[in-house]
Amino acid sequence: MKFERYGVGLVKGLLVTFKHLFRHPITTQYPEQRLVPSRRTRGNELVWNNVKCVVCTTCAKTCPQGAINMETEVDPANPGKRIITRFEVDTGYCISCGLCVESCLYNALHMGYAYERAQYRRQDLIQSNDGLLASETRKASAFMHTDMEKDFPEQTLLIDRNKKKAVIKPSGDANIEPAAAPPPESTPAAPAS
Repeated sequence: MKFERYGVGLVKGLLVTFKHLFRHPITTQYPEQRLVPSRRTRGNELVWNNVKCVVCTTCAKTCPQGAINMETEVDPANPGKRIITRFEVDTGYCISCGLCVESCLYNALHMGYAYERAQYRRQDLIQSNDGLLASETRKASAFMHTDMEKDFPEQTLLIDRNKKKAVIKPSGDANIEPAAAPPPESTPAAPAS
């Protein structure tokens, strides 16, 4: 058994501390600085396209928590067709698993891109009909819809932030400003032979 001298472990720990002391800080000051999440993120809201929806209720049937509630009725103009009278999602029960989006055969349901949906009252977490439609502030993410990826900015959450800085303005638009390019690394010339 090898015994180390007293204090060697302390010095090793302090070396790790000093190594991190001189690194570029990775902390983001959240309310002022916001990073762009992944293009395929599963935000905590659903975006519904009522034009594509054919009222098959597959999304409500596949929800493991029962967070989706749909009420339908027969269309008076077309007795062979059903229309939605109420489409409701309780985001308080939703676990953002994405099974409803995967099961929708007509691409009428998308996961949202937003992640700030905290509310003080539980009844404010229930989204219904017009509150589920896409708008400037409610964008659908590219989760399960990879063809939509080109419409979103590059993720800054896990990539090297020294190269790109991204800040989301309150309107939801992302501005990506490239930082100054790092100096090129000089490589020694190969010896002539």
